[in-house]
Amino acid sequence: MGIYRYQKVDAFTSDTSAGNPAACIFLDEEQSLSEEAMLEIARQHKGFVSEVVYCRMHGGVFLTYYSSECEVNFCGHGTIACMYSLVKNTASLSACSEIPIHTNRMGQLTVYNRIRDQDAVFISAPKPAYIASSLQAADISAPLRLSDEDISREFPLEVIDAGLRTLIVPLNSFQKLVSIYPDEPGLKEFCLQNDIDIILIFSLDPVDTNNIAHTRVFAPKFGYLEDPATGSGNSAFGYYMLKHDIWDGSLCSIEQGGNNRVFNSIKLQFQDDLLLFGGKATIRIDGVYYY
Repeated sequence: MGIYRYQKVDAFTSDTSAGNPAACIFLDEEQSLSEEAMLEIARQHKGFVSEVVYCRMHGGVFLTYYSSECEVNFCGHGTIACMYSLVKNTASLSACSEIPIHTNRMGQLTVYNRIRDQDAVFISAPKPAYIASSLQAADISAPLRLSDEDISREFPLEVIDAGLRTLIVPLNSFQKLVSIYPDEPGLKEFCLQNDIDIILIFSLDPVDTNNIAHTRVFAPKFGYLEDPATGSGNSAFGYYMLKHDIWDGSLCSIEQGGNNRVFNSIKLQFQDDLLLFGGKATIRIDGVYYY
């Protein structure tokens, strides 16, 4: 049996919000876990966290992500959770303004340390892929439990991959946005049939007018219905906003969540031809994991 340093960290927390939970397992130079073991540990966390992040520090920072269903190409909130904790609590990293990290499937990305002035870390999002799609409002309305009229025609449905293949759906009504409860099996089948990782719905009428938009993200493909705060999905949405002249690239924030909760906060900025997503995190559990 191995003993691994372990943290449960909630990413994209605001002053009082719950954030999005990730489990972080830190491997030292002598430790390793097989793909089967990483998936089994993630299955043990089903219902407790959205994803498990495996972090190995040996000549750099190497991250691998698993949900309870499979390895995940990229996990934005898990990266924020892990790196916020590492940067804040590791002297050699807290002194750095930029930290390269290596992800198992998306290659090298950069972490920007802004803890001192913003109490946040930012991550460079993967470059976007704009995926041609013939999907229409009628295709997605039923699994989302919406009517066709709930989906706005002011902006298009679009599929953008910024780490995860994200279907972006504009809604007409903020109240409808926060109150719907999709058909999870139907939504999962829709995602599998259309090669979609996650679905992001949005309104440009947020509760807090200091935010640029309100989003919700659904991820039934990965073993849970809703992601309460999302890095990769909101990064895809950032590229969407740039493309459709909704946003000028300056520092902004997005509120995310459904009814009856304090909304989480995701920050975006476009600089030097890079889209950065960021936020703070809160460590809830700090201990060891036996496997």
